[in-house]
Amino acid sequence: MTIAGLGPAMLVGCTVHGDPSLATFAPASYGVSLAFPWEGSAKPTAATWKPSRPAPQGLVSAIDGITRNFDGLVGVAVTNVRDGWIVTSNDAARPMPQQSVSKLWVTMTVLDQIDQGKIRLEDPITITKADFTLFHQPIAALVKGDQGYTTTVGEIVRRAMQMSDNTCNDKLLRLVGGPDAIRAFLARKGITGVRFGPGERLLQAGTAGLEWKQEYSMGNAFMVARSRLSPAVRLAAYESYVKNPPDGAAAAGISVALARLKRGELLSPTSTAWLIRTMDGAKTGRYRVHGAVPAGWVYGHKTGTGQDLGSRTAGFNDVGILTAPDGTSYALAVMIGDTRRPIRERQMLMQQVAQAIVAHHGSTPPVQDTADPAWKAFTSGK
Repeated sequence: MTIAGLGPAMLVGCTVHGDPSLATFAPASYGVSLAFPWEGSAKPTAATWKPSRPAPQGLVSAIDGITRNFDGLVGVAVTNVRDGWIVTSNDAARPMPQQSVSKLWVTMTVLDQIDQGKIRLEDPITITKADFTLFHQPIAALVKGDQGYTTTVGEIVRRAMQMSDNTCNDKLLRLVGGPDAIRAFLARKGITGVRFGPGERLLQAGTAGLEWKQEYSMGNAFMVARSRLSPAVRLAAYESYVKNPPDGAAAAGISVALARLKRGELLSPTSTAWLIRTMDGAKTGRYRVHGAVPAGWVYGHKTGTGQDLGSRTAGFNDVGILTAPDGTSYALAVMIGDTRRPIRERQMLMQQVAQAIVAHHGSTPPVQDTADPAWKAFTSGK
């Protein structure tokens, strides 16, 4: 399906605040309310904003074809930054596990506080063993003894965004005031369709069915503890997370937020340029969307990958801004919430999205019917 367009002061929203189902997934490990933080925010309507051009019908068909037969839960959204149209797959309004995609919102909050003069990129910051999280944390190798590793806020942001370092991200999360500060930023900026979870430690522990202990941050202690859980406990925790992820976000909401970032609506010009340059230098996911980006195009992005349970993965994502040689930019989000398909097939789906965007770049679109039932359902938050 295709959704008509979203204007500078308006966002897509899969608003489900108050849905009783949100209370069904609240293991003690998470320690947060799962209610959305944007209660009362206005939902978009077809009459609120009209794109300057309709979406290319060929791209609409291509995205539908790419996602329709994929064996798994997948949401795709592509927004043209200049023209305002958005093309989505059927599940683009459904919250999917973000995993490390959520580092994007932490970084935006850091930069927003820099814009307010509260902190600076040059400020010193020290990482100690007490800051360690789990899984991917390459900065741990730089922490020697009890004195830790001292660097700048800017370097920690770059490590979080470009290397997806979990410890760096959680350090920044605490620096800006914790999860509530991120949720407040999202609400204040009108970013809808995006939840923010409890932070890396509690999120991953809850997904596995564990209660977090700091000892899990060292070596393979977390994996050992997880392996000792019964299969039934692991499966129940995994299924609950996928069904209602506390860090869930809709591909459409992310795509529109990235378009607004590119348009300069979320941060100062300096912070906007800094973040986009940082995303351009990302080191992760080279065989996801990036694997199909042709010469002359630029793709700045953030990936996210969740825990495995057997052949399943809870969250395999890539979101970013794809810019053509003529300067036209597309904000895209590919969120695979749950699948058993091999990694190579997931990567190929993402590459096919990039290939479709490139193939239909500059095409002349037909007249679009903004009264399409899919548009009405999406803009009503259903």
